[in-house]
Amino acid sequence: MATATVEKLVEATPRAAESRGKNEARRLRVQGKIPAVLYGAKKDSIAVSVDPKQIGRILHTGAGHNTIFDLKVGSEQTKAMIVDWQYEPIKGALMHIDIKRIAMDVLLRVKVPIHLIGLAEGVKTQGGLMDQVLREVEVECLPTDIPSHIDIDVTAMVFGDVKRVKDLPHGGKLKFVTDEDQTVAHVTAVKEEVVAAPEAAAADATAAPAEPEVIKKGKQETEEGAAAAPAAEAKGEKKEKK
Repeated sequence: MATATVEKLVEATPRAAESRGKNEARRLRVQGKIPAVLYGAKKDSIAVSVDPKQIGRILHTGAGHNTIFDLKVGSEQTKAMIVDWQYEPIKGALMHIDIKRIAMDVLLRVKVPIHLIGLAEGVKTQGGLMDQVLREVEVECLPTDIPSHIDIDVTAMVFGDVKRVKDLPHGGKLKFVTDEDQTVAHVTAVKEEVVAAPEAAAADATAAPAEPEVIKKGKQETEEGAAAAPAAEAKGEKKEKK
């Protein structure tokens, strides 16, 4: 369970409260910056601009948005975390972020990814399938104890075994906010697909299509009419001879 690392200093530039909107955001992006909002720690929120490259590097670390870093805005310097961010849908560029001030001695709640470690015995020898139901768990802890992810060993799991939130290692520093009985992962059976035999499939493909009942009936009436015609002609000839 690796702890979130503290990044180097990130500098933010204050923005005027009225300088918001699409035009302002476009102007900032031309300058190589993106708009952001800083809030938390019982202080007023501040509109700022930041370097998207620095923020991108933080988001792509092992701890991701749970990374704690030093943020400087004018004369103020504080510990901070990224709590929300927006990407441009087509090019994938960062558009906006929300930053929260962090008090290092105050508990906070964050969501942490869950990593499954090892190949389950039920998958390896029993032909089962590992199904990870929960991919992140919400925890409460001090900022210095936030893990970048939580690993759980599934090597010994066989068919029918279940790992729950309460089975996740936490070292006594984390309190699980997510229900401890919630399933994290289990080994399930692989669903079998019923496939038709090649001979049966070939027979179905070459079989003549069945005639509709209406067509059969019409055909039968035609055949009966054709058979009755000679009999009627013979009867007529006998009457003429008389």
